[in-house]
Amino acid sequence: MTRQVLSPSSDDCRTRFIFDGMPVRGLHVRLENVWQHITRQKHYPAAIRRALGELVAAGALLSGNLKTGGTLIMQVQGQGRLKMLVAEASSEQTVRATARWDEHADIADDEGLTDLLGDSSVFVLTLQPKDAEPWQGVVPLEGGSIAQMLMNYMTRSEQLDTHIVLAACDTGAGGLLIQRLPEEETDTDAWNRISTLVQTVTDGELSTLDAQHVLYRLFHETPPRVFEPESIEFACTCSRGKVSDMLLMLGGEEVGGVVAEQGSIAVDCDFCHETYVFDETDVNALFGANVVSAVRQEAQRIQ
Repeated sequence: MTRQVLSPSSDDCRTRFIFDGMPVRGLHVRLENVWQHITRQKHYPAAIRRALGELVAAGALLSGNLKTGGTLIMQVQGQGRLKMLVAEASSEQTVRATARWDEHADIADDEGLTDLLGDSSVFVLTLQPKDAEPWQGVVPLEGGSIAQMLMNYMTRSEQLDTHIVLAACDTGAGGLLIQRLPEEETDTDAWNRISTLVQTVTDGELSTLDAQHVLYRLFHETPPRVFEPESIEFACTCSRGKVSDMLLMLGGEEVGGVVAEQGSIAVDCDFCHETYVFDETDVNALFGANVVSAVRQEAQRIQ
């Protein structure tokens, strides 16, 4: 399997922390090189780039809680000018992300997520464990931001008090998550105090500062216990084999028709822009039959 990987950097890290004596745990993430690599794949409008950065930061945060190996896929789907945001994060500390939108539409830099998605938008969360069946949840989009959408989803699904803040700019994306520990006795005052402090972090701090500076800025009076940071890297899992499987699903008639007309069929990866080209020999070998010739013969017959 081909896997395009961006070398890990100290600027792309997820950091866990916990407050001793308080029923609160947390995660901080900041992506710099990884985020800039993602944004170089397409010319994203500023408003879509910001939303995608928030989603990929959220994926890096939430995948830190995966109890078993696998991949977390988060999609926001809409019917407006923004069609889809998708971020994938794995238990191997990798991420990738992309977006699809109406590239002919006017999109202002300060437009909100709700306006871009339009009506009937949904949030889709898929868990793909390594050794188990995948699980998927689909819910209506609630909240005007990626963070609010995720908090609403997690409160309903996990029934754990969770607070998330996310931010993204041209050069970086970041996020902070705190969660009340389920096995601990309720300490409402401690939770309220910590969550109130989290709400004071600015977009600029989240998207430009590392965990050490953000956590000191917020919690210097009650410092948490901070664990060793985990490096996050960009990795795309596209491969020629996966594209072959997709072509097989399309069928010999459709694929053969494209090759008969154009000489080959090319498929671009939406995440990394790798191009996979299949010519007539490749397609016939893939389907185990001369599907291109069959299409040509059928075309001549009906003329």
